[in-house]
Amino acid sequence: MTAALVIGAGPAGLMAAEEMARAGLSVTVAEAKPSPARKFLMAGKSGLNLTKAEATEPFLTAYAEAADPLRPMLAAFGPEAVQDWAEGLGQPLFTGSSGRVFPTAMKASPLLRAWLARLEGLGVRLRTRWRWTGWDGPGVLIDTPDGRKTLTPDVTVLACGGASWARLGSDGTWAAHLPETARAPFAPANVGLRVAWSAHMRRHFGTPVKGAALHAGGQVSRGEFVVSARGLEGGGLYALSRVLRTGAPLSLDLAPDLDAAELRRRLSRPRGKQSRANHLRKALRLAPVKQALLMEFARPLPEDPAPLIKALPVSHSGPRPLDEAISTAGGLRFAALDAGLMLRARPGTFAAGEMLDWEAPTGGYLLTACLATGRWAGRAAARRALTP
Repeated sequence: MTAALVIGAGPAGLMAAEEMARAGLSVTVAEAKPSPARKFLMAGKSGLNLTKAEATEPFLTAYAEAADPLRPMLAAFGPEAVQDWAEGLGQPLFTGSSGRVFPTAMKASPLLRAWLARLEGLGVRLRTRWRWTGWDGPGVLIDTPDGRKTLTPDVTVLACGGASWARLGSDGTWAAHLPETARAPFAPANVGLRVAWSAHMRRHFGTPVKGAALHAGGQVSRGEFVVSARGLEGGGLYALSRVLRTGAPLSLDLAPDLDAAELRRRLSRPRGKQSRANHLRKALRLAPVKQALLMEFARPLPEDPAPLIKALPVSHSGPRPLDEAISTAGGLRFAALDAGLMLRARPGTFAAGEMLDWEAPTGGYLLTACLATGRWAGRAAARRALTP
């Protein structure tokens, strides 16, 4: 029977395994950790955002320069297909007001259990604590609890993840086994910023900032973000990760629905015996956390604070470390792969998921592309293995 090996038991690897098993291949999945899909499960702890109910072209824009190489894969397995797939595994879904799609259970574990059961029914063998350590000629080297094995599958799909959250399995060590020219350097994506807060900000740690706009590099995000002990985090900030890591300055519009003239009009009302802070709060209805940010980054306030309220410069020390990023940019360049995601330098070996050189904001884009590329690579690998 034709043998296939998948390295990595995250969403991309499991999807590739399913496609090859359905095509009739004998599939083994090698996972370095003691259990599969650890990062997937962690993502589901705060509500598993599977995809986003969005038309094809707007959906593709989230992938920036990677939209073109990803286009055929996402056309074949996009948001609607992801929803059908999850419902086929017995997971009812709902779509939030922002278009984000979640399982009704709001976690990943029920979906993963159903998926693993289906894979087992297809004959897929999952081997945990099996770590890929490179090649020896045609052989794939795997370190296992019983010693090193050399496997010679007909096709291999690499789905090793990116380089963040190493404790969950995405440690980027696979890069050492591939030519430097075939991969772009790793960089943090969907990552927080480091801010050395003054003591008065402590009482706001964990507080979400809503109804603000973030500006960087000519881009604007209206998403929510959070003040944390380590700095700033959250989806509204993550959407700007690409431009922020290039050094673009960040500013906050704390009142995006009011122009400077309206701010001045409201602030011109008699202050009476109120403190300036109370006057700001009452006249502009600034939430306490917004007022705290204003005082943190603009103290002492000038007589006319309207320009700062509209464009508050954020002092920070750059992005959090790569391992703390939700996802990574960089990885295997599409130029090193053929149209089926096969490595040009190693025929019969394919790649999928976050180890490819693409990035996208949170909001369902990450998981959708991992599933789509896993499916694409699995189908291409099966065709190659079964072609006489």
